Amino acid sequence: MTMTLAGCGGTGSSGDVTLRLVAADYGNGSANGSEHYWSALAKEYEAKHPGITIDVDVRSWKTIDSAVEEMVKQGRAPDIAQIGSYADYAKQGKLYSADQLLSVPTQSDFLSQLSEAGKVDRIQYGLPFIASTRLLFFNQKLFDDAGLTAPKTWDDIRSDAEALKKKGVTTPFALPLGSEESQAETMIWLLSGGGGYTDTADGSYNIDSAQNTKTFEWLQKDLVGKKLTGPIAPGKLDRTTAFKAFTSGQVGMLNGHPTLMQDAEKAGIKVGTVPLPGINDKATASMGVADWMMAFKQNGHRQEIGTFLDFVYEDKNVLDFVGQYNLLPVTYSAGEAMADDPKYQHLTGFLAALSTSELYPYGKNSWASVSESVKKNIGKAVEPGADPRNVLGLIARDATEAEAAE
Repeated sequence: MTMTLAGCGGTGSSGDVTLRLVAADYGNGSANGSEHYWSALAKEYEAKHPGITIDVDVRSWKTIDSAVEEMVKQGRAPDIAQIGSYADYAKQGKLYSADQLLSVPTQSDFLSQLSEAGKVDRIQYGLPFIASTRLLFFNQKLFDDAGLTAPKTWDDIRSDAEALKKKGVTTPFALPLGSEESQAETMIWLLSGGGGYTDTADGSYNIDSAQNTKTFEWLQKDLVGKKLTGPIAPGKLDRTTAFKAFTSGQVGMLNGHPTLMQDAEKAGIKVGTVPLPGINDKATASMGVADWMMAFKQNGHRQEIGTFLDFVYEDKNVLDFVGQYNLLPVTYSAGEAMADDPKYQHLTGFLAALSTSELYPYGKNSWASVSESVKKNIGKAVEPGADPRNVLGLIARDATEAEAAE
């Protein structure tokens, strides 16, 4: 009985129901805006479920999180929100849990590490919607001209960057530790150095660990200190600027996501990719990123929300979305379908990296403020004369204070 109710919902109204969906826009213009996808999906769902209407509201990533927050504060929460974080709403008791919404096959199909990342107090409230990973990109022509092969260790990265510099490459290795998304660049390097933001044993923050300190000491000394990171100081370099420089042929190496590959190839840049190397060998984990779907209790439409989300997570619908934006599916079945389809061959490396990826500590309310501290401070850790341990210690203290305030 419990499983049946979890699959089809135990509550709901007897009349017509309108579900309000607020979703993020992954497009870069009106032609490929996400509203096209959601509107078509809503019509298909409505045709199969008379009496249920999906009100689609697609917002820019710049405003959607704050917009949903304001809606909730005003007592008019959407039924479904597809945004960047869920933990705060879960801890306030405002969300349905996954097992209250989804059929057993849908819930069990999520990649295990994504399901875990969606939990608060061991209960899953965040439903992963899309995923992405990062790989080390290199300009194949610049590497060929310098007689280089793909790096396998940190020493290879340094020596390759030195060779590129001798060839006149403007930015041998782009290291964007500016305010835009340096929490991602930081995590990539922490993982490749054997560390991370949190302790794997108990999930507590471990930002100023010995491993993390050694990682940033290496970056400071062996990349930045040897003037291998280009004319813009890493703390002033944003990801967008670094990506544009790569697509214009000025960057030898940088960490990138699938969309960058597409943009680079459109610009005529032949791209090579490998997982970011570790200190002496391949890193044990790569960084994964997920965006989240969540369902609010306020309007009491559990049954209708559940049937709609089961529909959203059907393989065809998942692949239609991720394929359009060069993202990765969050379910085993859709991932297998992608791996078997030649048209997604360019995503194979990212898909393989997802299986060993680690994600941000999404389940912590404190993560948003910790992320802001990283963006504000981490660039200072690689400045000449700085002590990386002190900078990481500052961020660690901010994390401790943020966690205490949860």
